[in-house]
Amino acid sequence: MFGYGAVIMSQPNAKELFQAGVHVGHQVKRWNPRSKPYIYTNRYGISIINLEKTVYQLAKACQTIEKLVSNGGKIWFVGTKPQAQEIVREAARGVEMPFCAQRWLGGTLTNFRTVNRSLQKFKRFLKMEEKGEIDQMPNKEAAALRREMARMQKNFEGLREISELPDALFVVDIRHEGIAVHEAKRLNILTIGLVDSNANPGDVDICIPGNDDSSRSIRIVVDSIAESVRIGLESRELRAISRASSAHSEARALIDPEVNLSESAETAVEMAEEDGARE
Repeated sequence: MFGYGAVIMSQPNAKELFQAGVHVGHQVKRWNPRSKPYIYTNRYGISIINLEKTVYQLAKACQTIEKLVSNGGKIWFVGTKPQAQEIVREAARGVEMPFCAQRWLGGTLTNFRTVNRSLQKFKRFLKMEEKGEIDQMPNKEAAALRREMARMQKNFEGLREISELPDALFVVDIRHEGIAVHEAKRLNILTIGLVDSNANPGDVDICIPGNDDSSRSIRIVVDSIAESVRIGLESRELRAISRASSAHSEARALIDPEVNLSESAETAVEMAEEDGARE
């Protein structure tokens, strides 16, 4: 197994990250001193992020996610700022993972039981709409219900199929998604984030230093994370096939001895008959 410093095929190199503007941080006056280990230099009043560190940290995040997903884990994608919404939505849907791209509902993790009840309620409303039951309601009641559904759609857009807490949270802009990060940390859920120069890298378990305002920068990082999820899912599927094959082999091994015993019994009878004939 290669170390975090190695570059996997699906991970962009420093040149590609540079072309996507991942190195461009915030104005120096807005920098967080704790981001210093990931800052290469300051130019024209702008913090320049060290892309060698980004490559290393991105590899660490990708390999961690790949292993987690391979072992059956779930990753939630979180990015509600305008630049990240469609990128996060598209990437998460592509690998069939839950996501939050509209608004993080406070308590989604720490008050999961209550949120899950609301989610089940939303699903009932959707079934009612599908069957045309809402159209049969009085206009005022139907309008109120549709307003509530619109609100729920905003909150639960990418979380409809969740049934349990995630194994990890991937976040774009940990300052903007501070509530989500805080909830995950309280529950000891692994946190991975795209961290700009104005944020504290220590707020997440694995920080990926980089520009979290540019859509190009966000996309190249999010796509790398999604690709790691996809590789993990493929690995999980191969493991399942391997386990099924092993189970089949074990089943055959239980059957074959019986077959061999039957053959041995037949041989013993034949030998006995031959001995009787010789007598």
